[in-house]
Amino acid sequence: MSKAPHTPPGSAARYIAKDEPGALRRLALDRIRFDLTSIRLFIATVEHGSISRAAGRQCLAVTAASRRIAELEAQFGVALFQRRPHGMVPTDAGRGLLAHARALMQSVERMHNDAVAHAQGHKGLARVAACTSAALQFLPADIRAHQEAFPDIDIETQEGTSYGVIKALVQGTAEVGIYEAGVSAPPATMRTRPYREDRLVLVTHRGHPLARRRQVGFDDILLCDLVGLNEDSALSMLLVRLAASRDGKLNVRVRARSFDTMLAMIQAELGVGLVPQGVARWLAVSKAFRQVEIAEPWARRQFVLCHRHAPDISSAALSVAEFLAESAQREPLPA
Repeated sequence: MSKAPHTPPGSAARYIAKDEPGALRRLALDRIRFDLTSIRLFIATVEHGSISRAAGRQCLAVTAASRRIAELEAQFGVALFQRRPHGMVPTDAGRGLLAHARALMQSVERMHNDAVAHAQGHKGLARVAACTSAALQFLPADIRAHQEAFPDIDIETQEGTSYGVIKALVQGTAEVGIYEAGVSAPPATMRTRPYREDRLVLVTHRGHPLARRRQVGFDDILLCDLVGLNEDSALSMLLVRLAASRDGKLNVRVRARSFDTMLAMIQAELGVGLVPQGVARWLAVSKAFRQVEIAEPWARRQFVLCHRHAPDISSAALSVAEFLAESAQREPLPA
C-alpha cells in the first residue's frame, strides 16, 4: 500500500486540504520566490527518484535540498512528491509542474545564449548610414554576407549624402557610417578605416560627341552641359573643386536626387553625367547610353568606414563594422 503524499510542513498543509472550501484557489504570483537552484533540484529529484542523489548532483546538503523542496511545495500549495521506501515519486501535481520546470530551464538557457550573443555582438540591431554610391555598389553584398554569418543581427540602413552620413553619426541616429573620403572628416573621437574604392565614368547619350571617345579628361567634361546630383552631394562638390582648380565654370543644366533620375535626364539628351562605374554597369544598360573612361586620377574615389569607439557603440554595430572592414580588405580594388 502506498504511503500518503508528502505534505508540506507548517501552514502550507491547509492549502491542500480537500475538505477546505474553495479547493481550487488562485495563489498570488507575488508569493513565488523560488530560484533556479530549486527548480534544477526539483527536476533532478524527479529524474533520480531520490532527493539525496539529486542533492549530490546540485552540490547541496540533503537537509538543504529537503528544505528547498518543502519551500517549493509551500509556495505552490501542493505536494510535489510521495515518499516511498525506495525513493521519491512525483505526485500528479509534481508531474504537471515538471513540464513547466523543464520549459522554464530551457527558456533560461535561451536567455543566457541570447545574452552571450548580445555581449559578443552576434545578436541585436545595427544602424548603418551609407552614401548612395556605397549603398548601391557595395553594401548589399556585404550585408548579405554578414547576415549569412550572423543571422541574429538585424541591420537598418540609411541612405544619403556623405555629409548626411557624418551628421547621422554625430547625432547618434546611426552607429556605423560609410562616406566618400573627399568630404569633411568626422570628429576625432570616432574611428575611421578605409572601406572600398570605386571609379567614376562619364555617361553620355549615344548621339553625344564624346560617346565616340575611348577616354576623356575633365577639360573635355567642362565643355559639356552636365546633369548633376544635388549640390550637397560629394560628387557635386568634387566637380566644383575640379572646376575651381582649372578656373573653369560648370554648366549644370539639371540636378537630380538619384542616379536613376540622372540617367533618365541623360537619356533625354539634357547633358552628360559622372556616375560610379558599378552604378553605370547596373543602371546604364540601355543601348541609348555610352560609358566613357575618365583617364585622370581624381576619377578613383576612396570610401571611409566610420564608427564610435567601444563602449559608445553597441556590440552588434561593432560586429557589423568589423565585418565590413574585413570584407573590404579581402575585396580586390576595381580595375
